[in-house]
Formats: sequence, C-alpha cells, structure tokens
Amino acid sequence: MESRLGARPAFRTASLLREARPDDLDALERLELAAFQSDRLSRRSLRYFIAAPTTYVPVAEHEAVVAGYAMIGFRAGSALGRIFSLAVDPGFGRLGIGRALLIACEERARKRGSRAVRLEVRADNSAAIALYEASAYRRFGSEPDYYEDGATALRFEKSLAT
Repeated sequence: MESRLGARPAFRTASLLREARPDDLDALERLELAAFQSDRLSRRSLRYFIAAPTTYVPVAEHEAVVAGYAMIGFRAGSALGRIFSLAVDPGFGRLGIGRALLIACEERARKRGSRAVRLEVRADNSAAIALYEASAYRRFGSEPDYYEDGATALRFEKSLAT
C-alpha cells in the first residue's frame, strides 16, 4: 500500500510512505546505525518484523532515499498497539517524517481495532519526547535501567478513542 503524503504538514511532496519490503533491509540497518547509539535491531530481527503478520513497518522515502521507518506490533487479544521503533536519519530531520510515520502507525492500530498505542522512549531523547507530547501521547510511567547502557525509558500512551 503506497500513498503520497504531500498534504501532511512539513512532509514534502517528494516523499512517499509505504510498507517495508525485504529489499529495504540494508537501508533499515543503516537507519538503525544512524539513529541509535545502542539497543539496535539486528538485520535478522528487522527481516522477521517486516514479514510478521502482527507487525506493521512503514518506511518513509524522501527523494528516493529511505529516510525513516517505524514499527508497531499487535498481540492477539490485546486492544493495544505497541510502537517498538521509530527512526529518522538525522540528515532528514525537521521534515515531518517522524510525525508521518507515527500517524501511519496510529492509523494501522485504528484499523486493527486498537483502543490505544503505547511506546517507550529514552528519557534523554528530548526531540522524540516533544514529538510524542505534541501528538497527544501522555506519559504514564518510567522504567529505570531499561536500555543496554542503563538509561531510563519513559512510557507513553495515546488513546485512539474518537
């Protein structure tokens, strides 16, 4: 499923949002290296999640380059979607790509009947926290020593009720 997102604020018309494919693996690995200092997903994990029926992995292309991706998972019997990852290449920051990927995950969660979306974010990632708070996510907890390097995770949730 491919859709032009030029109508979204700040996400330029030269950009495209689509579902990840196996041939995106090299680009997704590069994004993991560029966006995260630790807790990176392995190529094997990325391959698994792209193919898994319980996971949705939207990819943002900007001028034919994979500039970002997100990953949301769903468990049978659960009314929650969980965003596992959202990464934007630092060279493509401030274009609205992160927001567009977040919206794509929320839209998929709504289609699957989820009542809310949850995620964890590093307590020191002020840009991501600002994005989530501006997108109506509310902090409901924290997890000390959550990441490999001992950093704390903040837990956020957004209600999808209309």
